[in-house]
Amino acid sequence: MSRESRMLAGVLLVVIPTVMYGGLTLLFFLTRGAPGYVDNPLRHDLFRAGHAHAGVYLVLSLVMLRYVDEAMLSSFWKWIARIGAPIAAILIPAAFFFSVVTPTAREPNALINLAYVGAAFLATAVLTLGVGLIRSARSRH
Repeated sequence: MSRESRMLAGVLLVVIPTVMYGGLTLLFFLTRGAPGYVDNPLRHDLFRAGHAHAGVYLVLSLVMLRYVDEAMLSSFWKWIARIGAPIAAILIPAAFFFSVVTPTAREPNALINLAYVGAAFLATAVLTLGVGLIRSARSRH
């Protein structure tokens, strides 16, 4: 694994406890009946989705890092493959959380559009890594 991949993996592992803290916060909201969370289905669902997406995309980021250095990609495209999923792990949950920041929100605000930006980063990174790995496998024959 390259120095860049190891460094990013270390950062991601250090960040994972923040997602764990988010889960504890949601558990607190549920068990304490936090106003604006339990009684607001939209906010409840988007907060849960944000938390879940953050965790899944961080784990996906770590998995992808194991493959980036084996892919036949230029330095630029390896960089894209490395950072796309972590950026999605920030933007998509941010869209879910910040689009219903007020306890009385009945529909998401414009910040929900961050989810589309995050999805574009994720799709670019996954496709780039996939193509790079296919190219690498073909060149070894």
